[in-house]
Amino acid sequence: MIKIGLTGNIGSGKTLVCKAFETLGVAVFYADLEAKKILNSALLRPKLIRLFGLEMEDKTHNCIDTKKLATVVFNNKTELDKLNKLIHPQLQHDFENWCLQHTDKPYVIQEAAILFENGFQDLFDKTIVVVAPKSIRLQRLLERDKSTEAEILARMNNQWSDKKKEKAADFIIHNDGKQLLLPQIVLLHQLFLNS
Repeated sequence: MIKIGLTGNIGSGKTLVCKAFETLGVAVFYADLEAKKILNSALLRPKLIRLFGLEMEDKTHNCIDTKKLATVVFNNKTELDKLNKLIHPQLQHDFENWCLQHTDKPYVIQEAAILFENGFQDLFDKTIVVVAPKSIRLQRLLERDKSTEAEILARMNNQWSDKKKEKAADFIIHNDGKQLLLPQIVLLHQLFLNS
């Protein structure tokens, strides 16, 4: 089984691309969604509260307040590194177990926003980056999220530039509204099936 790492900056359309791959029968592991589950696991939640403070706990819903946590970590690289070091070993373990459930597939995809930033590209046989101009990404996020422009820009600043990711990736998918998305995805799908 080939393991593909798919990344792209916030608002680039990673999830849209992954959903298209899923319609082609590809199994996709959504690392960001799984990370949120890990945040609230019985094992990690107490560690997060000790590390970042009691104000990170949403007592009403008995979970981590991800908006408060994001405010702390996306404005402080040291704090973001602490969070990543706590979550990513468990996340990688979960991905490997997930792969064992999909051995019937010729290839699988892990969608991860900060794949290159965390140095995880070596865990994959191939990598794909989804790119879109910053202005388009910002507009998408303002429409989608309940975040301010300043909050979105703070998150963007913690990610590599598209150019840097393009140099590191094996394949690039352009989601700029100019190039058709589906033909790019189908082309890669055929390539991976024939590998």
